[in-house]
Amino acid sequence: MSVPEAIQLVEVATKATTAYQRPDLTARLGRTKERLADPAVRVLVVGEFKQGKSQLVNSLVSAPVCPVDDDIATSVVTVVRHADNPSVALVRDSDGNGTPERTQVALSELAAHVSEAGNPGNRAGLRHAEVGIPRSLLAGGLVLVDTPGVGGLGSAHGAATTAALAGADAVVMVSAAAQEYTRPEMDFLRAAVRMCPNVACVLTKTDLYPQWRRIAELDRGHLAAADVAADLIPVSSAVRQVALRTKSKSLNEESGFPVLIRYLREEVLARADQLDRRNTANDVLEVCAQLTTTLQAELTAQESPERAAALVAELERAQAAATRLKDRTARWQITLNDGVADLVADVEHDLRDRLRRITREGEELVDAADPALVWDQFSAWVHREVCVAASASFVRSTERARDLARRVAELFAEDGAIALPELVEMPRSDAPRVSTMNRPEIAPQGLGDRALAALRGGYMGGLMLFMPLSLIPAVAVAAPFAALGGALVLGRRQVRDERDRALQRRRSEAKGALRRHVDEVQFQVGKDSRDMLRTTQRTLRDHFTVLAEQVHTSMTASVVAAQRAVRSSEAERKTRIGDLKAELERVEHLSGRARALAGSS
Repeated sequence: MSVPEAIQLVEVATKATTAYQRPDLTARLGRTKERLADPAVRVLVVGEFKQGKSQLVNSLVSAPVCPVDDDIATSVVTVVRHADNPSVALVRDSDGNGTPERTQVALSELAAHVSEAGNPGNRAGLRHAEVGIPRSLLAGGLVLVDTPGVGGLGSAHGAATTAALAGADAVVMVSAAAQEYTRPEMDFLRAAVRMCPNVACVLTKTDLYPQWRRIAELDRGHLAAADVAADLIPVSSAVRQVALRTKSKSLNEESGFPVLIRYLREEVLARADQLDRRNTANDVLEVCAQLTTTLQAELTAQESPERAAALVAELERAQAAATRLKDRTARWQITLNDGVADLVADVEHDLRDRLRRITREGEELVDAADPALVWDQFSAWVHREVCVAASASFVRSTERARDLARRVAELFAEDGAIALPELVEMPRSDAPRVSTMNRPEIAPQGLGDRALAALRGGYMGGLMLFMPLSLIPAVAVAAPFAALGGALVLGRRQVRDERDRALQRRRSEAKGALRRHVDEVQFQVGKDSRDMLRTTQRTLRDHFTVLAEQVHTSMTASVVAAQRAVRSSEAERKTRIGDLKAELERVEHLSGRARALAGSS
């Protein structure tokens, strides 16, 4: 890993900025060092239900960290990371706005909290479970995230997992060798390659299916046809487990896991290592460029006093450009503010449109059935559709925020007449979480209610016929029989009317519950989207403002140094020229180390 080497380079550069009295550059290097202190590389393990994701994670880390069984499906995200001592923590959202609540449990109790058998539908409200174990594969910062089965992009889990792709460093798509890729799996892969820079496909359970090689070729054909650039790695977790127990190298090779582990180390961890090297090198090189600007301006003025006036004028123009970058009316500032405002309005409108469609379709479904009889299916449908809408809105806002960041960077470089700056890492937001819809009071009409309605209608009907007929002597004898017939007819009518009224009340209650739920989702998800975009705005604003301050400080120092050089005597000039050349050599040496760090990636 490059972290020790990169940190050492940052420390040397910090000494230089301190010596040259540039606290702004020292602060920038401090943020670089903080970034290097967190080497976590998140790898999402995703796929349909019962494809072998949990067993794959267990086989990778050689430990039963994720519950596995033929009848058990994962219901809660399980995060597996390195720790000196084994530990398990259940993470929930806190009641307030503070840090999430963490509960330590034994590893043997994990299945009761993260599986459908012990925690169906995540009714315990867990955000995720964290498992820490001492493993060399994880020691370099690799974090494996075992996710619930996606069930296609149209499922609640699938939509939430798609939204989570924006915060992943790599994705491992798991599919069993029982069949070739399905359309939902290909849809998910297309979304994955758009949201995440590193995607790999793993074909599991090759020990169970003799035709797995043909399935692998078919899958590779599907990937090529969809223009999805992802490696396909066949593995067998069962063979891997036997190889670990018997310490058989040949079985381990046959399992395919060495190829997968090599991919994780050389493609995922190595790319993260390269990114750390490149970002650190860029930060140090930009710091050196700021220092060189001031030193070189003074050196030029000292060596050529006759050109000092022209040099000062040129530096003052550059200083004015740097000053404009700091101004609130700078194009990059206006583009950022207007872009975020437009994004907020567009995302809110998009989310509202999606939720209104769900409300219309939901009310049509309620009108077509009795909510008391189909509530479980209806609430599951609403939850799925709402999750898909919220996640689609989140993905849309994330992609457009990245596009906005690139536009702002281009305008900043153009207005400042400087090289295109490296973009700061965009803030990672949690995927939107949507609660299930509460069940209203919509119990079906009971036998007692129907009997009471029949009695009430029959009594009134019988009384209406008996009283007038009993007053007529000619038909008085038939009055009881007529009253009985009227009671039966009107009692039946009363039961039917009461049943219809109760059904309408249940439908009205169901529609009210649907509207309240959609309104709550719109409020919460809309707030999460606005918060994410505002955080992005502040991050970009602060990033480019700091860059503008650094450029302005360098230009100001250059102007002062050039003006001071004009007033120097010949003896002072010769001494200063020697000092400046020595300082420039030291800065160039530091730049050379930064370029070497970037070149070793």
